[in-house]
Amino acid sequence: MAQATDIGFTREDFEKLLPQYDYTFSPGDIVEGTVFSLEPGGALIDIGAKTAAYLPVQEMSINRVDDPRKVMEEGEAREFFILSDENEEGQLTLSIRRIEYMKAWERVRKLQSEDSTVRAKIFAVNRGGALVRIEGLRGFIPGSHLSTKEPKEDLIDQELPLKFLEVDEERNRLVLSHRRALVEKRMNRLEQGQVVIGRVRGIKPYGAFIDIGGVSGLLHISEISHDHIETPHSVFTVGQEIKVMVIDLDAERGRISLSTKQLEETPGEMVQDQEAVFANAEERAARYREKMEAEQQAQLEEALVEVSATE
Repeated sequence: MAQATDIGFTREDFEKLLPQYDYTFSPGDIVEGTVFSLEPGGALIDIGAKTAAYLPVQEMSINRVDDPRKVMEEGEAREFFILSDENEEGQLTLSIRRIEYMKAWERVRKLQSEDSTVRAKIFAVNRGGALVRIEGLRGFIPGSHLSTKEPKEDLIDQELPLKFLEVDEERNRLVLSHRRALVEKRMNRLEQGQVVIGRVRGIKPYGAFIDIGGVSGLLHISEISHDHIETPHSVFTVGQEIKVMVIDLDAERGRISLSTKQLEETPGEMVQDQEAVFANAEERAARYREKMEAEQQAQLEEALVEVSATE
């Protein structure tokens, strides 16, 4: 009979070591687990705890889930977020939705940092604007950033290009702009000093809003004429087609600044003879660009002289 080997490790030693290897879990932890039982209202998950952890159906995805079997299966291993401490039965509550939210916010922040244009379908509208989903997150488009002539109710299910205005995970605020996306697209085909044809879509005391290819540019009252203008209403009418020159493009704010003053041959011509201004707009704009280029060249040469003088 073989003699028993003394391994030097008793039952008492094993029991003393157990507490060192006991799993401890806290809300906010992300743990590995395996699905071992699916139920209509959720799933039981083995994460190595004393009892099975519970994953409610509403925590299975960032999207609505009606049937757990459509999004997971028994034996599946994956990561889970610990949502709450143990209940009276020693059971933890888990979430997949929370992990998906964290990853979605990370992707959205990256998209914002890259100044990306995204496309999303409007699923609801309210008095303030429209609602969309970006990476599964609910986003809001303020009414002032919806560049469309259609009633808001007709926008449901329409897919729009959008730019990010605000991405704030802590406040759960995701704000987007349709207007800025359109302006940027239009800006890619515009340049300072260019003459474009537009239509007056609105007149305010401080200037006129001009529709140029589906986006709006501002013709400020100070840029209408070299002469003093009391009100833009005295120069333009809503619906009127005019020629304007682009004098500034602010992609970050989604603004296009326009001018007719720079197309005047003589001060006050926009008030006295608009047709002459529009008829010769391209020629006058070309002279304006030449003047601007000459001034920029002069400034560059002056700067180079200053640098040489200090060396």
